[in-house]
Amino acid sequence: MSHSSSEEGGLSQAAPNVPNTRELLDNPTQSVATPRDQVPPTVDEASPSSTSSFEMIDMESGPAPYQEVQPHWFFCRRADDNASWLPFSRKDSDKLENASHAVGDQEDEVVIAVEGERYDVHVKDRKRYAVYWEQGPTEVRRCTWFYKGNKDTRFMPYPEDFSKRLELMMQYQPIGLQDEWVSSPSEQTRPGTVKRGVNNIPVEIPDGEPEKVDHLVFMVHGIGPACDLRFRSIIQCVNDFRSASLSLLTSHYKRAEQDGLIGRVEFLPVNWHSALHGDATGVDEDIQRITLPSISRLRHFTNDTLLDLFFYNSPTYCQTIVDTVASEINMLHTLFRKRHSDFNGAVSVVGHSLGSLILFDLLTNQRNGSRKAKEAVPCGEPLDLNGDTLQQTLSRLGLQQYLDTLQAENVDLESLALCQDGDLKDLGIPLGPRKKILDYVQKKCLSQAFKTGAVHLPEGLQAPPQMTSNSDGNQSTGFTMQQSQFHRAQSVTSAVDYEYFDVGIGQVSIDYPQLAFHPQTFFAFGSPIGMFLTVRGLKQIDPNYSFPTCKSFYNIYHPYDPVAYRLEPMIVTDVDLEPMLIPHHKGRKRMHLELKDSFTRMSMDLKNNVLGSLRTAWQSFSRIPVAALPPVDEGNATTERDLHETQAGVCDEAESSGSAEQTEQPEIKVGMLNGGRRIDYVLQEKPIESFNEYLFAIQSHLCYWESEDTALLLLKEIYDKLGVAMEQPQQ
Repeated sequence: MSHSSSEEGGLSQAAPNVPNTRELLDNPTQSVATPRDQVPPTVDEASPSSTSSFEMIDMESGPAPYQEVQPHWFFCRRADDNASWLPFSRKDSDKLENASHAVGDQEDEVVIAVEGERYDVHVKDRKRYAVYWEQGPTEVRRCTWFYKGNKDTRFMPYPEDFSKRLELMMQYQPIGLQDEWVSSPSEQTRPGTVKRGVNNIPVEIPDGEPEKVDHLVFMVHGIGPACDLRFRSIIQCVNDFRSASLSLLTSHYKRAEQDGLIGRVEFLPVNWHSALHGDATGVDEDIQRITLPSISRLRHFTNDTLLDLFFYNSPTYCQTIVDTVASEINMLHTLFRKRHSDFNGAVSVVGHSLGSLILFDLLTNQRNGSRKAKEAVPCGEPLDLNGDTLQQTLSRLGLQQYLDTLQAENVDLESLALCQDGDLKDLGIPLGPRKKILDYVQKKCLSQAFKTGAVHLPEGLQAPPQMTSNSDGNQSTGFTMQQSQFHRAQSVTSAVDYEYFDVGIGQVSIDYPQLAFHPQTFFAFGSPIGMFLTVRGLKQIDPNYSFPTCKSFYNIYHPYDPVAYRLEPMIVTDVDLEPMLIPHHKGRKRMHLELKDSFTRMSMDLKNNVLGSLRTAWQSFSRIPVAALPPVDEGNATTERDLHETQAGVCDEAESSGSAEQTEQPEIKVGMLNGGRRIDYVLQEKPIESFNEYLFAIQSHLCYWESEDTALLLLKEIYDKLGVAMEQPQQ
């Protein structure tokens, strides 16, 4: 029996041929095996050209009584032009099966939320759609029969219509009809084994995720479209992190999970790279025109990945990035609350690499009720751009081609000052011209506000002067020179007024959007925040400073991560603090670190013993003979003895305290970024990584997505605030 040999995603549309009808009827049990040379080829009467043979059973014993097969639902996952079929959880499969019976012949589509409500399955169309991110629909099957070829490692499900035909054979045994639909398959297309029912194939079926969501976490990626060495997207990496957290909840919060005290933590990816490099900005096309043709692969990697750092330092594209991140987070938050109407938990954010810097700048520039809202500088009077008309203003900016577009909407200089980026975008004006117009108007409004006294700067900072035009109609260089002095004066200021207008540790020229919620905790993975703040001229972070809307902050890094930098030395400058060591998720230090500590303690003990022996010898050598001592009374003798004992005790205490200082970290209040708690947390390197730290440097920067130690630190912080203590797993 032959079928088409191709299917979307690389699988066969109709499954590989099964043994002919008589062979299946001869073995109506769960499987049909095809070992060679077990039965002569002449047994296969309907397929004389076939060289395979099959197991035979005695027909006189009669077929086993028919029992309806139990179906299970699978979905197709594609990666690298390959496709694999994965089972839904038992809960989701039951929901889909019940929905398929309820659909019947009705025309309306039935949508079932699956996989923690991150996907929707259209039952009639047999399609699975992602809810929170862009992803093409994937095929869904109600599976009852499975096959595996001689060279396959996993069982694959047959299409539903083909499985029904096999089940008819199983139930009714139509021996006389076999030649009407069975052809002579080739040996290459014949499956090695056919199984009936999911219970007879080796597949791990998950039980499903808890429905209750205790906490929501948004995860922002760093530079480039790939997040690990396997070039996986942020979606795939967050899926792994979510799976690790679910496993840790089962092992470290088992009792609370059994008692129904906890549910799960939901992690959602935030993708800003595609928006920056999409057609809306056109930046990729512009960069490609100036890219050299040599070493094309390396240059493509640079343009697609490393240039994100330069884009973030550009006011134009930095505004695009922060707008995208904030709008994506707010959209996901709204969508999540809509799908989880009973959710009453808190929300946290995670940033990896550059993503952590983006979140740091966003959180630094948030507003709360106790802080005066930092709004766009309004023009209290009609905007006066040096007496120019709209046409002259656009000509000065080199954008005169958009004059007709603006005049068609009756936009004059005053209404232009009220326009936002979305308004100009709706008019069809590209991103670059939009940014030029908005930047020009904003600077003019800012200068006008300084002139009228609507805005004041802290002492020691100069306000940017008004724009002037030279005889050629171009912007005067005086503004550029004095504006650079304004930024330079700010950069050398050691004490930053975080409460003041547009003066913080973010980029001053950016209008930072507001998040729709107040994050509970900000986790930074492999973060360059400390380096960027230093480069921006910030020498010290005020110990009293905290994010306006977020009260907890953790800087998590691998010791060999070349991109990560510490933050505590910028807050506590007079104390040399070692970072906090993140515990291993199995409840102990890694073996090689324990050995290292043991050797350190051993060497310290040897050192103390040697010093103690030398001190005793020196005291014996320098002690004056008793016979030469002048006679003293009993009180003086007691005083001298007490003095010697006191000195010896002081020496012993000094040595023991010196040893203790190296094994225990002193408790110290480290600013208010994390509520006075420690901020820098370092992972334990693996034994193989300790042999060559340079070899594993890049891998160390990308290790956080699969780090169980990191996931457990997040869970502990989240559930500690909910009053649920972590349990130590049994070793």
